[in-house]
Amino acid sequence: MRIVTFKRIQEFSENHSDAQSALTIWYHTTVSKAWKNLAEIKLTFNSVAYVGNNSYVFNIRGNNYRLVAIISFKAQKVYIRFIGTHADYDKISDIKNI
Repeated sequence: MRIVTFKRIQEFSENHSDAQSALTIWYHTTVSKAWKNLAEIKLTFNSVAYVGNNSYVFNIRGNNYRLVAIISFKAQKVYIRFIGTHADYDKISDIKNI
């Protein structure tokens, strides 16, 4: 998979250094895969959730943080739309359209 918006990981890690290691692992794991569907993602990240509109939520660092990405299986691209605390994630009213 190709992560199109890696800069979001860098920016978030600057302000949340405790998430940097977990995000780095998520990044390297994701770019090494060629997922074709949700079932294949779940083999890698068991806690991933599909929330609609090609959007997927990943728990980061023991669910302290959440990462929301749009995944295009056909293009093999991952677009990071949100990285934040669990509390910040809970404030989003329409997660599938962020």
